[in-house]
Amino acid sequence: MKKTVLAAALLALAPTGAALAQTAADSAGIRTAALNYIEGWYEGNADRMTAALHPQLAKRIVRTSPTGQSTLGDMGAETLIGYTRGGGGRRTPQNLQRKDVRILDIFGGAAVARVDASDWVDYLQLGRWNGEWKIINVLWEERPRAARPPS
Repeated sequence: MKKTVLAAALLALAPTGAALAQTAADSAGIRTAALNYIEGWYEGNADRMTAALHPQLAKRIVRTSPTGQSTLGDMGAETLIGYTRGGGGRRTPQNLQRKDVRILDIFGGAAVARVDASDWVDYLQLGRWNGEWKIINVLWEERPRAARPPS
């Protein structure tokens, strides 16, 4: 009897994670942010890109030279929005546009998603910011030329 009461007491005190659990609204918000990001890029729609990003976004890529020396390419929200407004993504023909979104993890107000695009893969770190999911960080990698769709 004492063991049952003790076990029940411990379970009552243990965090359940219910407050941190993923909801359908969270999944929808994360998917919306990711699609605003990639579809906004392909459409040249700066408003959609702006809606997806936290203003202090950091988007980075590690580039390694043939000699093995690595450098870090970095851009912020304003630069990415400017490239979008300039139509950078419109150069990809619609039939070659890839915009697959997978939510990899959600915990409370933090999430990680993967976007498979035509020429690259983005790993998005998102946060719930003022009630909306925003992309805060992106680490991306270009696909090898041989793995890209023919243009």
